[in-house]
Amino acid sequence: MFGTNLLERRSKPERIADQAWHHLVSAVSTAGDSIRDTARSARHNSAGLADDAGDLMGSAADEARHRAVRAFDALAGRRPALPWTLLIGAALVGAAVGWAAGTAARAAGSRDGALEDIEFVDVQRPDSPADPANPAN
Repeated sequence: MFGTNLLERRSKPERIADQAWHHLVSAVSTAGDSIRDTARSARHNSAGLADDAGDLMGSAADEARHRAVRAFDALAGRRPALPWTLLIGAALVGAAVGWAAGTAARAAGSRDGALEDIEFVDVQRPDSPADPANPAN
C-alpha cells in the first residue's frame, strides 16, 4: 500500500523516466540473451571455419617453407636438382611417339610394295574420240 501511494504521487516526468528505465533494462536483457545465442552459434560455426583456415595456412606454410629452402640454396650457390621424373616421362613419351611413327612408316612402305604389283592398262572406250597420236586408229 505504501508503494502504490508513492507511485501515484510522483510527477508525470518521473513516471515516464521510470517506464523508460524499465524498457531499457528489458531491452538490454533481451539483447544480452540474443547476443549470447548469436555468440554461441558463431562459436559453433567458427570452429569449422578455423579448421578450414588452419588447413589452408598449413599448405601455405608448406609452400613458403619449400620456397625459402630453394631461395636459401640459390643464395648459397647450390643448383637445384634435376627433375628426374619429368625427364623420364618426356623420354617415355618420345619413345612412344617414335614407335608409333615407325609403325606407321612401315605400314605405308608395305602398301607401296603392293602397288608395284598392279599393272595399269590403257583402254579405249567406244564413246571416246580416236586419238590422232595413236597409230592403231
